[in-house]
Formats: sequence, structure tokens, C-alpha cells
Amino acid sequence: MTTATEAVGDRPAPPPEDLDRPRPSGPRPWRSRLYRWDVRYSPYAFVAPFFLFFSAFGVFPLLYTGWASLHRVELATPDQLEWVGLHNYARLLGDDFFWNALRNTFTIGVLSTVPQLLMALGLAHLLHYRLRAAAFWRVALLTPYATSVAAATLVFVLLYGRDYGMVNWALGAVGVGPVDWQNSTWSAQLAVSSIVIWRWTGYNALIYLAAMQAVPAELYESAALDGASRAQQFRYVTVPALRQTILFTVVVSTIGATQLFGEPLLFGGAGGQKGGASHQFQTLGLYLYEQGWFNFHLGRASAVAWTMFLILLLIGAVNLLIARGLRKSR
Repeated sequence: MTTATEAVGDRPAPPPEDLDRPRPSGPRPWRSRLYRWDVRYSPYAFVAPFFLFFSAFGVFPLLYTGWASLHRVELATPDQLEWVGLHNYARLLGDDFFWNALRNTFTIGVLSTVPQLLMALGLAHLLHYRLRAAAFWRVALLTPYATSVAAATLVFVLLYGRDYGMVNWALGAVGVGPVDWQNSTWSAQLAVSSIVIWRWTGYNALIYLAAMQAVPAELYESAALDGASRAQQFRYVTVPALRQTILFTVVVSTIGATQLFGEPLLFGGAGGQKGGASHQFQTLGLYLYEQGWFNFHLGRASAVAWTMFLILLLIGAVNLLIARGLRKSR
């Protein structure tokens, strides 16, 4: 029979009462504590930069703009604020140029969003089927989105030139007289809308394509067995399956149309902030820019910014109601 002394060599076995004593603390408790802290707090450290930048460049400007909208503030003296309450908002509602900008924003938004999303849906449907060089066509769809707004708009300005533009040249070839695209209301809004359509159609088409690829293939096979053509499959299978995605793109495109700024500014040339000689394509973004940086009324510009923010909140609320209705209708 082996004794405890023989089991451990020459060292005598510790007495039974020493076995229950706590061992002296070493580096292990400290390391385990660091591990627990790492597991608990490191996710917050990873997401902290986002919240810091969002607070500095998102929340603070939003709150300060709301505060400035309640004051009379001039660009020359931004540190001198005179409390006026809701006067800037009341003056805004009585300004014909504000309503003109709101009307233009709505019109350009409809002219650009509806054709854009319809074309994007059709292109996505074509790319959903096997085509030669499919990767090339998908990259080509993103090329307009990757193009600079300034570069694209300047090219369209040349295309819509009154005297030497290619669009008027093509119209003249079919017997239509030249159109003054920049100085006419509807032609200018159509021209600005075409720039937006060109830039964003491919982007939305890829969103629709990704959603189409998530539709189960069994649905198309069942429709094909029932004798449905491709057009019928698109109408009765694809479109219902993409309702949420279509709603998402409608909301995002509407928000983008509400904030439209670069295209009409550059299309208008030197006086682009006015949206044409008669403000015929001045959007809310251009109206805000004109109030703040040309008329030097930062308080009024802040009121325009918060009015746009409230409009976007209204759009979001409508989106939520429609999304709930779609979920209930399933």
C-alpha cells in the first residue's frame, strides 16, 4: 500500500486541515476579472465611435438648428441671437417662394421617382434571368451611381444646351423645334429629373435584383406548371414578393427627392441657388441655401431645415402605417 509520503516523493503530504484553506491569490483572479470586463464592456467600446460622431455631427447640429430657428440670426454675426419664437416659421408659411420650392420639390420628386423605380424594377427583372456577361451588366448599372454629381450634371447641362445641345439636335432631326430647357418650368424640371433618374436607377435595380434572388424558385416553378408566362410570373409572383422592398425604395427615393440639392444647383449655373430666373426648379434644399448663404438669414434657413425634417418624419410615419397594413394583409 502506497503512503501519501511515497506518492508525492520526499515531501510529506499536507495535513487534512490545510486542504480546505484558500490558496494565496495570484495573477489568475486579476486575469479573470479583465476577461469579464472585456466580455462585458468591449462591445460598447466598439460602437462608441459611431455614437460619438453621430452626436457631434448629427444630434448636436439638429438640436442647435432647432434652437437657431427660434431666433433671428445673421450670417455676419452668428453669435448674436435674438429670440423671436415661432416668427421664422410663421414668416415661412407666408412666403410664396417657400410654397413654390415645396411644389417644385414634389413635382420633381414624382417625375424622378416614379419612372426611376419602374425602370429599376424592369431592369432587375431582366437581370434576374440568365444573361451573358451578367456581372458586367451589374457593374454597369452602378456606374452612374459612382459618378460624381458635379460631373454628371455638367454633362447633362451640355446635353440640354439650347443652341448646341445634343437633345435639341435630336429633336430637330424629327421636326421638333429647340427647347429652352433651363428657362421653361416643365422642361427644366424634366431635365433635372432625368439627371436623378440616370444616377439612381441602377442602384435601385440592384436592390430589387437582390430581393428577387431571395424569392423561392418553387413559386416560379409552380407558376410555370400552371401555364403562367414570364410577364404573368412577374406580375403575380415577383411583385407581391417585393412589396416590402418596393416600399423601402419608395421611401428612400422620396427622402432623397426632398433633400435634392446638387443637381438643380449645378444645372442652374451661376444663379443656381434661385433654381432658374423665375425659381421654376428651386427645391427646398436650394431655398434653404439661398436663405442662409445668400440672404444671410441663418434663423430662417434653420426654420426651413426643421420644416424639411418634419416632412421627413411625416414620410416615415406614412411608411410605418403602410408597412403595418401590408403585414396585416398577408
